[in-house]
Amino acid sequence: MWRKLLNIFGHQSALRNRGFGIVEVMVSIVVLGFLYLALLHLQTSNDEAVLRMRGRDGAVQIAQEIMDSLKAVGSAAISSSPTAATTIQLGEKTREWKRSLGGKVIMKYSPKVIVEKTNDYVAESKSNYETYQNVYAKQVTVSVQWTFKGSTQSINVAGVVR
Repeated sequence: MWRKLLNIFGHQSALRNRGFGIVEVMVSIVVLGFLYLALLHLQTSNDEAVLRMRGRDGAVQIAQEIMDSLKAVGSAAISSSPTAATTIQLGEKTREWKRSLGGKVIMKYSPKVIVEKTNDYVAESKSNYETYQNVYAKQVTVSVQWTFKGSTQSINVAGVVR
């Protein structure tokens, strides 16, 4: 009789150890929830980092396009002063990107061109009758500003236009 009772109790304890209890299930749900939140935060941070890089890449692209167009027209077509820097404000430019989490982002850029004084780039020719000065190059800095998450970002590209 005792054997029958022990077998019954032993059989029931074996049945109890076959599956997960409610505590194990709840702990695993909590752990999976924390992992999900961590991955969601990582994805959001990654999306912001990508947008920051795309914003900077767009600014560099705009600055390089402006610098290339200035080099194409030559230094004679760029207004400047021999004694002070000249600032030329250009119109606003935009770039658009799709977000990985859905939607799109439109970045607005404000470019300006700063032409340094031309004293360092003057060639002078003299004759008995006249002195001729020629500005053969101009140092140009293209500055592009944009706003990302409430703070103003900027990038400068400098070069000499002949």
